[in-house]
Amino acid sequence: MSDAPEQLYAPREPIFPKRVKGAFRSLKWWIMGITLGIYYLTPWIRWDRGPNLPDQAVLVDMANRRFYFFWIEIWPHEFYFIAGLLIMAGLGLFLFTSAAGRVWCGYACPQTVWTDLFILVERWVEGDRNARLRLHRQNWNAEKIRKRLIKFTLWIMIAVATGGAWVFYFADAPTLLVDLVSGNAHPLAYSTVLVLTLTTFVFGGIAREQICIYACPWPRIQAAMMDEDTITIAYRDWRGEPRGKGKDREDLGDCIDCYACVNVCPMGIDIRDGQQMECITCGLCIDACDEMMDKVGKPRGLIDYLALKDEAYERAGNEKIPVIKHLLRPRTILYTSLWALVGIALTVALFVRPKVDVTVRPVRNPTYVTLSDGAIRNTYDVGVRNRHGEEWPYYFSLADGNDMVIELEGSDKLVLVAPPDTEAKQRVYVVAPPGSEAARTARTELRLWIVDGITGDRVSVDTVFNGRGR
Repeated sequence: MSDAPEQLYAPREPIFPKRVKGAFRSLKWWIMGITLGIYYLTPWIRWDRGPNLPDQAVLVDMANRRFYFFWIEIWPHEFYFIAGLLIMAGLGLFLFTSAAGRVWCGYACPQTVWTDLFILVERWVEGDRNARLRLHRQNWNAEKIRKRLIKFTLWIMIAVATGGAWVFYFADAPTLLVDLVSGNAHPLAYSTVLVLTLTTFVFGGIAREQICIYACPWPRIQAAMMDEDTITIAYRDWRGEPRGKGKDREDLGDCIDCYACVNVCPMGIDIRDGQQMECITCGLCIDACDEMMDKVGKPRGLIDYLALKDEAYERAGNEKIPVIKHLLRPRTILYTSLWALVGIALTVALFVRPKVDVTVRPVRNPTYVTLSDGAIRNTYDVGVRNRHGEEWPYYFSLADGNDMVIELEGSDKLVLVAPPDTEAKQRVYVVAPPGSEAARTARTELRLWIVDGITGDRVSVDTVFNGRGR
């Protein structure tokens, strides 16, 4: 009996996916190129917003509490737009998972995209699967040290570029790049780049599938989003079994037990063993199996995108259920409807935003002041958001039909000149003449008008005027 201590966890077996060609691999290359291009290049896109405003198309301006996305500018009080986008992202993830399993994980998840990129670099430096396996198992020598140094250097360069691209979203990219290189950037920028460099290197180069299996919660949640109509990757065992090799294949299935599907899998699983939590639905096993079926003269589709319902139909000799019937079902229609409703609501809210954005807060302590002549005065703190990149005039007035008078603190004229791209604060007084109905009444509805002095756009804000009440 062995005296070795019992291991609670099996040691990790490194996975070296083999290169494969096919439709799904090509799709993954395209998605990887597009998503990485968007991530790395977006901070460098310029967008002219006028004087005194940033000309970066996408910018999270933490210092001034603004979010710029091309022609859209989001202020802090409009955070509901960001919340709405997050809700849409969640509903979209539910929709895709319900319709086609973990396609997000297999094609567009950042962990998958960067892992694909790191494996691509590894393959360039060390060779395909068999060569990488030999290098992994051989003792350290000049060849192994040289290849590992080259690989790690390229990985670090990618990781640094990844961390650097992230901080460019929070400051003017060209300026920040110069500051980073010259050593004049804020320590927070360097620490952020360092942390993201290390996490990208470890997650994409070292941990890889371990992040998907152990760190990511989605494999454990996805089961609630899937049903018998969900399209996912499956093995047609009624066509493939019993497995075997050789010339006499009359009593054997189509599967030749070549392990091509296992060798290309980035998660290191055998899809022939059935659905597994680790499967990210990337389709590479389909490409590998189809290639082998072509070589042995068998029909493609031994491994394919299938729904659980398809199995019973095909075992009975029927044709595969049309994909559209799997997609158009109550669950996916519900997710699509909710996703569309949130998107429409955000779009409407974006276009109906007032051109003149005003907040009015009555001063409650005291609620009113009695002047020497018996007039009643109320005080209001008014905020006017100037979204323009230069000083902008705004004129104040009261609605017609009352005898109250409006005054601006510190100004003889009823105009506020707001600084560029900021919320200007103005204290406003409203006075009811002595003996007037507003002075005698406890509460009187009051409408304050603010007019854009350049464009003529106007907005009204309803508030309350407090009188003596006797």
